[in-house]
Amino acid sequence: MEAQRFIDIRRQLHQIPEPGFMEFKTQQFILDFINQLPQERLSVKKWRTGLIVKVTGNDPTKTIAYRTDMDGLPIKEETTYEFPSIHEGFMHACGHDLHMSVALGLLDYFVYHPVKDHLLFVFQPAEEGPGGALPLLQSEEFQSEKPDIILGLHIAPEHPVGTIAVKEGLLFANTSELFVDIKGKGGHAAYPHLANDMVVAASHLVTQLQSIVARNIDPLDSAVVTVGKITGGTKQNIIAETARLEGTIRTLSSDSMKKVKGRIESLVKGLETSFDCQAEIDYGANYYQVYNHEELTREFIAFLEREKTAEVYHCKEAMTGEDFGYFLKEIPGFMFWLGADSGFGLHHSMIEPKEEAIPVALRTLVSYIEWKAN
Repeated sequence: MEAQRFIDIRRQLHQIPEPGFMEFKTQQFILDFINQLPQERLSVKKWRTGLIVKVTGNDPTKTIAYRTDMDGLPIKEETTYEFPSIHEGFMHACGHDLHMSVALGLLDYFVYHPVKDHLLFVFQPAEEGPGGALPLLQSEEFQSEKPDIILGLHIAPEHPVGTIAVKEGLLFANTSELFVDIKGKGGHAAYPHLANDMVVAASHLVTQLQSIVARNIDPLDSAVVTVGKITGGTKQNIIAETARLEGTIRTLSSDSMKKVKGRIESLVKGLETSFDCQAEIDYGANYYQVYNHEELTREFIAFLEREKTAEVYHCKEAMTGEDFGYFLKEIPGFMFWLGADSGFGLHHSMIEPKEEAIPVALRTLVSYIEWKAN
């Protein structure tokens, strides 16, 4: 397989990042690629801005799926690339351009090198939000081709190229967005007694939220409540009538997620009483934990140790969120970290994952799928 071809494809995809459920150029790019392949063993189904591509097996007994995400992030790119995003204010800062190039490389290979079982390539939109995995999983298009096994990867900028990090069981956390809107009574800054300041109320709530993990979650468990953005008010001499908190919740168990949300709701009710205001909570996109099928993951690890297509090691679970977890809730499979060696992390405007990770992923997954599907 000519790896440089798919590095070039990654560079083209890097230039056209699009938000969730608006990946129109990306979908067309993938369709154009597919249309250049021999069509005898291919079938393609569209689902919103995603695609489900089947490669028919020679003598199938099962279907093995490979899933990739497609969307970019609302981040202004600050890389040194000669192929930066041409969509102002958007960037592939989470590696989905690499993920797609790997998927296209696998698709290309197996069209020309048939295996016994059916293969399904799932190009999923909106991983970064509002969440494409669950509605895609529930769709008629997917259910009619529902696989027996599903695989996926995510680049890891903190790991060197040539490595794969994976573990059985819990890999990524349960996650939820958090939005709190509060409304009081605005007024002149010189007359605070005639108004009801929502900047002050919001500040108190931020402090209270930080007590949840410290005082309500088992110290042997793990959880995160982060407020990443606060907005409120209109001018320095006007008391703010409204304020908005935007954040995220991460937990390693579904029970802890319920407990964290319950405490947030109690604190917000208390805020309404304390500051004589109204508040609304919106949990936005919620992602189920990524829980790797233990037997399949052990088998994959043993395969890597035997074939040595990449250096494998066991990693710890991470607070990262990934809606791939919805697939794994219904279908046996696993996700792994692909070492990509960048000085900047995921979702950073300057992340530059090394493209040498693409041939590592291709040779590993080609070998594994050939072994598993024959």
